[in-house]
Parts: sequence; C-alpha cells; structure tokens
Amino acid sequence: MKRNVLIIGAGGVAQVVAHKAAQANDVLGDLHIASRTVAKCEAIIASVADKGSMKVPGVFSAHAVDATDTAAVAALIRETGAQIVINVGSAFVNMYVLDACIETGAAYMDTAIHEDPAKICETPPWYGNYEWRRREAAAKAGVTAILGVGFDPGVVNAWARLAEGDYLDTIDSIDIVDINAGSHGRYFATNFDPEINFREFTGTVYSWQQGAWQSNAMFEVGKTWDLPVVGAQKAYLTGHDEVHSLSARYPRADVRFWMGFGDHYINVFTVLKNLGLLSEQPVKTAEGLEVIPLKVVKAVLPDPASLAPTYTGKTCIGDVVRGTRDGKPAEVLIYNVADHKVAYEETGAQGISYTAGVPPVAAAILVASGTWDVGHMANVEELDPKPFLKLLNGMGLPTRVRDADGDRPLEL
Repeated sequence: MKRNVLIIGAGGVAQVVAHKAAQANDVLGDLHIASRTVAKCEAIIASVADKGSMKVPGVFSAHAVDATDTAAVAALIRETGAQIVINVGSAFVNMYVLDACIETGAAYMDTAIHEDPAKICETPPWYGNYEWRRREAAAKAGVTAILGVGFDPGVVNAWARLAEGDYLDTIDSIDIVDINAGSHGRYFATNFDPEINFREFTGTVYSWQQGAWQSNAMFEVGKTWDLPVVGAQKAYLTGHDEVHSLSARYPRADVRFWMGFGDHYINVFTVLKNLGLLSEQPVKTAEGLEVIPLKVVKAVLPDPASLAPTYTGKTCIGDVVRGTRDGKPAEVLIYNVADHKVAYEETGAQGISYTAGVPPVAAAILVASGTWDVGHMANVEELDPKPFLKLLNGMGLPTRVRDADGDRPLEL
C-alpha cells in the first residue's frame, strides 16, 4: 500500500486537490505541497485548516521547488517520503516531474498533456510527442503513471470505457461536450491559467473522424447541444487532450471534443488574436524592452482563483456515445453537473477547478489501495472505471446516465 502524497502546483486545481486529499488523509498519509512560491502553498494549507478538511490529525507541509528541475523534484520526493505525486502544476512541467517519479519509484499522475512553451498545437497524437515516450521506462521501473486524470481528460475517458462495457456493444462515435453555464461577473477572464487556456485555442483544431486526423480552425464548427440542467448550449469543435488517447483505443469511432463559448468570449479572443497579443513569440517595445505578448495578457487578466468567491451557476460535462446495442442503434449520455457556489463553499475554489481537482485524488486513493497501482503508464480508459466512478459519486462529482431507459444516477 502506497502512502504519503506530494502535490505539485499551487493554483486553483491544487487548492481542490489539497482539500480532497486532506479529507482522505487517513488513507493517503502525510501530505506535502510544493511550488516555486512557498507562500502560495502555505495559503492553501491555511485554507485546509480554516475549513477543517483534515480527516485525522496529520502532516501537511509546504515546500518550494522548481518543477522544471527533475533533480530538485526527485530530491523533494525522497525528502518527503512521498510515494504518490499528484502533478497539477503547469502543463510545461509534466515531463520533468514524470522523470523524477520514474527515478524515485513514486507513482505519478497529471491532468493534462505536457506542453513545450515554444510550440503551439503540435502534430497529433500529442501524447505520442511526450508522455508516451516514457512508457518503457515507467514499466521497467515498475512505476504507476496515470495520465490525464482530471475531468476532461480523465472522468470523460472513464465514461467512454464504461459505455463500452455496460451500455453499448459497439461504439461509432464519442462526443465529449463541456459546458460552463456559470458566470464570474468579470468583463473577461479565463477559468484556468490564461496562458494554457489561450494556447489551446490559437492553433489547429484536431479531431479523429473517419479513421484519420481531421483539422479545422477554432470556432469553425459549432453545434447546439441540449443537456440536462443547463439546457440548449452552443459548443464548438475544439482540439483537446483526451481525443489523442481515446482515438488510440477506439480507432474505428469518431472522437470529438466540444467546448461551450459565449459570443463575448469569442469576440474578445478574436480581437486579442488578430492584434497578435496571444503570440508566444517575443517582441520588442519602442523602448527596447523584450516581452512575450501572451504573458502580458496573462498578467493583466484576473487570476482564475480570484473568480471563485462570486462565481455562480453550474457546469455540465458529458459523453454522448453512439453505437449499437443488441444489433440496434443506441445512444447514451453519461454526465455530471457541478455547482460553482457549492465548490467554493467546500474548497474555496470555483467549479472548473473543482471538477479538475477531485478526480486525481480519487485516483490517488485507488493507487494507495492497490486497485490502480498497475506498475506501468496508463491513460484512464485503460483502467477499470467502476472503482473510480464509485469513489467520485461520494466525493462530490456524481455521475448520471441518460439513455432510452431514462435519466438516473449511476449506481455501482
């Protein structure tokens, strides 16, 4: 049984991970959190104490680390005795933290594909450019490395696997639909790191259709989806992490990701892009100062964590999976609805951070118990989804199912 957890990162998702890990510290053991700025880690620990989230008395310590320094991360893993590392730092640090885990034998998990700061929208499949290149090393070291175990990617991958086994005999298409029907009350803001957010939407949109990668421009393909609670919502075909692993498991199915955007977001985004303010390439000002436009935009936008206190409304994220059952066409929607206000009251974070932060803690509990401690690298759809979804049902992210038999909670 593995114990003792090191959390990498100190943003909104890390805040949720910290609270949820504290609520399970009887299983997970000593807790540690590290980022470049130790004061941010200390603030998260203070929040955990203020809300009384620790299930039993125990260790929760803050540390400073440069997560792009593999040797420093490995040294911290050894110092803390961490056997499980939950990486919810920037996607720029994944490979460094993964390498430290392979070196030390600690289990690894993250919530997004690694990104190179100098590159935007690389040739698919993105996992093949980075994490999957460590498959052999992880297996040789006997290290469990669970990739993309947030919500999307993460829970949505588990839903696809569940549909494959429990609701459909064959799968023809998987449409992942992510709708945030909440309001943060600001003129313009992103729900997570603006730099990562904008990078997702400035390049080519890749989807897997008709057995091959298809490309579109952002906001080129839109569709209105009628979903529970949030109703009819416009969403756009968007490139996203889970398409790159699900297409490997379901090569004969169309795999697409759709994200909801309002007209205001699209208008502001388009102006920023057309002005060159979303570029990751440095430019010089008239005074000779070199700046990166994207980082300047990030600096002037609200910190996503600051949105939480006044955020209202709900999110709805689901998989619409189509195929056959008993030789007849069939469709199932597997989904979750989360509430921004409820998330804030429990963890001090908004709903987007909550949906991303709860799943890796559920995964850590499964690794600690041995259920998901597989000793090699895996994406979520390669693992048994039922223990994972059962835990999430009791951790604030319950799954519901809508098919020909009606709309009901997932019972496991």
